[in-house]
Amino acid sequence: MISINSTLEELNATSKGTLMEQLGIEYLELKDGYVKAKMPVDKRTKQPFNYLHGGASIALAETIASLGSAVLVDLDKNDVRGAAVNTNHIGAVTRGFVYAEAKLIHRGSITHVWDIEIKDQGGYRISVSRITVITIPKQSNK
Repeated sequence: MISINSTLEELNATSKGTLMEQLGIEYLELKDGYVKAKMPVDKRTKQPFNYLHGGASIALAETIASLGSAVLVDLDKNDVRGAAVNTNHIGAVTRGFVYAEAKLIHRGSITHVWDIEIKDQGGYRISVSRITVITIPKQSNK
């Protein structure tokens, strides 16, 4: 089970066999209300015109927002799900890595709202997202 005290190795191990592994997403930093990760810009994440695919950027943004919320709740009792995503793609990149930082701007009892910036290696802004994550009680398996 992941928590705010999980090591980066433990967090990255949870990506095995998931979309995060397929996209090469690697968690770099985690603290209360903040997550940072990187993703390669390569054949896994590009669109046919050789630029980073906007969908890959959105997947990266939702991944770190969801992880940020997951470590703030009791996952034995609650599920964490993305509820809304708004993204503006404002730059382009063709190689290297992109770095995403998620900052919690609202922590309610049911909803968490995150602002996410994705930048290239030179610090140029590629996209900005606002993501709402909901926490709901786990359903019992009857």
